[in-house]
Amino acid sequence: MSLIALIGFLLLTGIAAYAQTLTGFAFGLITMGGVGLTGLLSLPDAAMLVSLLTLVNASQMLLKGWRDVAWREFGLVMLASLPGILLGFVLLSWLAGSRADLLRLVLGFTIIISSLQLAHKPQSLDRPSGPLSFLFFGGVAGLMGGMFSTAGPPVVYHFYRQPMAHVVVRETLVTIFAVNAVFRTGLVAASGQIPSTSTLSGLLAVPVVMAATHLARRYPPPLTQRAMRQIVFLLLFLSGVALGGPALFRLIGPLI
Repeated sequence: MSLIALIGFLLLTGIAAYAQTLTGFAFGLITMGGVGLTGLLSLPDAAMLVSLLTLVNASQMLLKGWRDVAWREFGLVMLASLPGILLGFVLLSWLAGSRADLLRLVLGFTIIISSLQLAHKPQSLDRPSGPLSFLFFGGVAGLMGGMFSTAGPPVVYHFYRQPMAHVVVRETLVTIFAVNAVFRTGLVAASGQIPSTSTLSGLLAVPVVMAATHLARRYPPPLTQRAMRQIVFLLLFLSGVALGGPALFRLIGPLI
């Protein structure tokens, strides 16, 4: 990774961490969308770095909060999520090889759908959802996590609809993201796709993410959370369109 690419990646992860601290979501989506648009590094390498950054953040949070995890729901999600991660990782490797435009289209579509879903606050249910729903959302999250390290949107949406205490939802989600990150990182290592030392310099983003998180908590902008969510939604939606639109035209161009 060149110095310019490294600086760009650090700025991108700082912005993503700042936005996630204020809204509760979007770190992986903003980072992957930005990488896809700018070409700072390959999408597989970016997904690897996002997994590691997610693991660092989750580990910090779980030092005190692991006792609040809803273990039954966690187990159901992981039962479907881990196979989904494997499938997503295989798809990423296949698409990244010779189908770059299709990969960008899938990422753009994922960002657009996730932004639309996360733009609205989920309505709480009167009673807990059944096991099949946790398996379904866990599988979708695993597929997204395996491809782009963006497992958050499906399970965030589903868990925040449950009649659970906020702390239970938060710690359960963090645990899911941590285990997913460990499993995905293990797949990268087992497949021999560990990024070069130059690419791993992107882990300098760890203190940047921590600093951006601190700044967001200490000096939040003079905006309501609703306004911030709308701004992040707009940025994600536009980045998804900008990423997927050109890729779609290049794919269908020979057909028309």
